[in-house]
Amino acid sequence: MDKRVQALSSPEDCAGFIKNALRLGHPDLAQQARQRAVQLRALAFGAGSEAEREAIEAVYAYEAVLSERNGRKTRASRTWQMIKRHGIIHAVERAVGRSEETAGYSALLEMGLERYAFEAVVLRHPDIFSKESVERSSQRAAEWQSA
Repeated sequence: MDKRVQALSSPEDCAGFIKNALRLGHPDLAQQARQRAVQLRALAFGAGSEAEREAIEAVYAYEAVLSERNGRKTRASRTWQMIKRHGIIHAVERAVGRSEETAGYSALLEMGLERYAFEAVVLRHPDIFSKESVERSSQRAAEWQSA
């Protein structure tokens, strides 16, 4: 990550940096600043483990994609409700356990943020999630790579 991006200390700083980077023709720096904003938001959330932090990053990345698509701040309301009701890890289990892929993957892929998909989080932490979630995430990842 570029040292200028690493020096950004708030999501608001990242937003300004993204705007300037795009204006000046540096989409790679804008992408790094998007990732930095996601990291900063997740750190402020205060997750209890690495897997939880990555799952929270996934939610914030999805919100960033929705917000950019809609042209205004957009929250992943149903996801946050599920996290509040079931906890972070169980919410991810429920999301990847659905028969259809999680809604955020294609949106994250378009923005170059596919590493933030819940399935990617599950595959990075297979010991935390159920065998079924790991298998389903593996299947989806294979489908995504072949598409």
